Amino acid sequence: MPDQNNIRLRFAPSPTGFLHIGSLRTALFDYVIAKKLGGKLILRIEDTDQKREVAGAVESLVKILDWIGIGFDEGSHAGGDYGPYTQTERLDIYQKHADDLIKKGGAYYCFCSAERLEEVRNKQQAKKQAPRYDRHCRDLSEDEIKKKIASSEKYVIRQKMPLEGKIIVHDELRGDIEFNATELEDHVLIKSSGIPTYQFASVIDDHLMKISHVVRGEEWLPSFPKNILLYQAFGWEPPKFIHLALTLNKGGGKLSKRQGDVAVEDYRAKGYLAEALINFCILQGWHPKDDNEILTMDEIIEKFEIKDMGTSPAVFDVEKLDFFNGHYIRHKNLDELAEMCRPHLEENLKKTTDDRRQTTDFIKDVVKLEQERLKKLSEIGELTGFFFVDKLEYDPTLLIWKKMSAEEVKEKLKEVADVLERIPEEFWTNDSIEEAVKTHIAAKNGQMGEYLWPMRVALTGRKASPPPFDVAEVLGKGESIARINSAVDFSAILG
Repeated sequence: MPDQNNIRLRFAPSPTGFLHIGSLRTALFDYVIAKKLGGKLILRIEDTDQKREVAGAVESLVKILDWIGIGFDEGSHAGGDYGPYTQTERLDIYQKHADDLIKKGGAYYCFCSAERLEEVRNKQQAKKQAPRYDRHCRDLSEDEIKKKIASSEKYVIRQKMPLEGKIIVHDELRGDIEFNATELEDHVLIKSSGIPTYQFASVIDDHLMKISHVVRGEEWLPSFPKNILLYQAFGWEPPKFIHLALTLNKGGGKLSKRQGDVAVEDYRAKGYLAEALINFCILQGWHPKDDNEILTMDEIIEKFEIKDMGTSPAVFDVEKLDFFNGHYIRHKNLDELAEMCRPHLEENLKKTTDDRRQTTDFIKDVVKLEQERLKKLSEIGELTGFFFVDKLEYDPTLLIWKKMSAEEVKEKLKEVADVLERIPEEFWTNDSIEEAVKTHIAAKNGQMGEYLWPMRVALTGRKASPPPFDVAEVLGKGESIARINSAVDFSAILG
């Protein structure tokens, strides 16, 4: 019987590939509850569906959760006193408990062939009845069972459900929930292959591993009475169950790969930070009382209470995730952020032969300019490509500010180049560049746009970029003047 004073939660994924963003939410709640209550978190691998198993999935799972910041106290990778922690290594345990349950009268052998089950389903559907097993083998005599087993007939083991009455189950968020026994099917516990179903194995494992709290999705509520009836059949006390509200896309449907990324690895590859994913996912089912939504893991654990979790569906809003990600990017230490951005700058780095632009200092200067605008790290490559090209190419018509002539553009660029030439290398900073250029414009009674627009385009080849003074500081004096002189030649095309 689980000791409710000994807090133990488990995250129990199937090794079928990458970690689903919905599964990350479950793992986060497991972790937060375990930490809040001073308990332990166990990683259990539910690999009974071996047709869908992907090689290396467990290692990838541990790696991505470690990146998020979720560690485990026990598991197949960490050891512990309640192993094995992989279900296919526990088959003899499930068979023993299935045999015990048959002796207790809580389960029975079913010898129905796939053809017979299909025939039953077809007849039920023709009568517009819900398709379910008709309990054909429920009351076979011991002699009949022995004969069938002796003749090597294949069988499954089914749970013997009550035929009438009410089954009341308790969810920590919803309270008591009532089910009619007549709505429940005698479902399979052990398949003909000897492999247990999820419903059976998870109950056995949760009991033997002394799990105190089970966190899972709301989609498991219909099978909740089956689980509780198993606990009752064995005479065990069930753990506390917490069913997380559904997470829906903005259209109201289930999250789907066709509508966007669902794997945590995909979000990492796109440049989402672990802090943002934690902050976003935990709010998909819980909200702090003080309404402050920007929360570190430690702050979440400090403020978290199970009773504050919600039961209304959460909406997976990528724009809100971007908001969180942008916040954490802006607050990142520049050295760390530049290192995180480097993989997303690899294509840009291949475009330049200038060794200076390969250096960590140059990359830091570039990242610093975009830190305020970034929503995800993957954007850095597109936003900063102009810094890394040896020859800037763009449409010369971009150089024109409003109704300026080509000759006017050319003259203004020459003036800017002359101003920049007079700034000593040791004073080449954005502030000194800005002061020199704007002082010149004021002395000429000129319009800012007539000078600064062509200057921006000459340096970046773009309509939108960081301020031209900031860009010039990062490019350096020589490169900045060279680009402006090149634009002077380029502007001749306009004439």
